[in-house]
Amino acid sequence: MDYRLDVEDTPDSIPGGTGVLLIHPSTGETDRIDTDFLKEDTDRFLVISTRTTAREVEQKLEHYDVDRSRATILDALSVERGYSRRSGEGIHYVASPDDLDGIVEVTEEFLASHEGKLRVSVDSVTEMAYYADEDRARSAVEDVLSLLDEHGAVGLFHLAEEVHDEGVLSGYRELFNGTITLAEDGSVRGEF
Repeated sequence: MDYRLDVEDTPDSIPGGTGVLLIHPSTGETDRIDTDFLKEDTDRFLVISTRTTAREVEQKLEHYDVDRSRATILDALSVERGYSRRSGEGIHYVASPDDLDGIVEVTEEFLASHEGKLRVSVDSVTEMAYYADEDRARSAVEDVLSLLDEHGAVGLFHLAEEVHDEGVLSGYRELFNGTITLAEDGSVRGEF
């Protein structure tokens, strides 16, 4: 099963099981690329947010006119920040951004319990590494990539370029089928 890809300088479609790495400056505006990825040709999508709260994700989806009814949000920040939250209404919580096992588990549950064209956005791998460490974050990314492959879904993984050393960056580039690089000036380059 192929998925349309509506991001500039990328192929028109990608096959199920594809993970796409979004490399961006830490101050870069990734919302446009993220929502373009989620908006098209999708029955259900999961947003794994280690950088913003579920409420902020909902505001982003609304701002960019993405159908919220198709969304499941995994909020990894609110519990740690002391907000009392209960899962429900398409929102799940883990204790903190370093609960990588919990993140992988919710991803697996989402993919196993939905049919059709499924997309996952991981925003962001950089935050996972900040709260856990590089090795654990990479292992979690590999687990999510395996789940995408197993379920024929596609994913977009955010990585802030200047936060990681070149060895880590090149290691992630090798792990993914495609890379989208967002420059400081907002220009986009795809490599697939």
